[in-house]
Amino acid sequence: MSSQVPADLRYAKSHEWVRLAGDVATVGITDHAQHELTDVVFVELPAAGRKVKAGESIAVVESVKTASDIYSPVSGEIIAVNQAVADNPGLVNSAPYAEGHFLQIRLSDPTEAAALLSPADYAKQIGA
Repeated sequence: MSSQVPADLRYAKSHEWVRLAGDVATVGITDHAQHELTDVVFVELPAAGRKVKAGESIAVVESVKTASDIYSPVSGEIIAVNQAVADNPGLVNSAPYAEGHFLQIRLSDPTEAAALLSPADYAKQIGA
């Protein structure tokens, strides 16, 4: 199995991805992670306005197999959550890098994103 690893993202070792646009990071879980979870049936998102630190649990995903915490890959303030993924958790499986994202964070320390894994390093981690 070879998971897709988009080249425009940065990755956390815990399988979250970040797409940067200025000082805003869109966050989701990787195709590899959703494949390991199998069918996602529930997503619990945090409230917008919450301040988070890198490594802190920010969401919960439940699948037919397990429940998993989702960790913030960066520090900052949650400025938007993706209500569509809470209403239709299957988006995490069908479009993990697009409609299946979880939230957006305004970075408090932009250097943290640079410390995340490159696409090549993440691909190595998952054996892709």
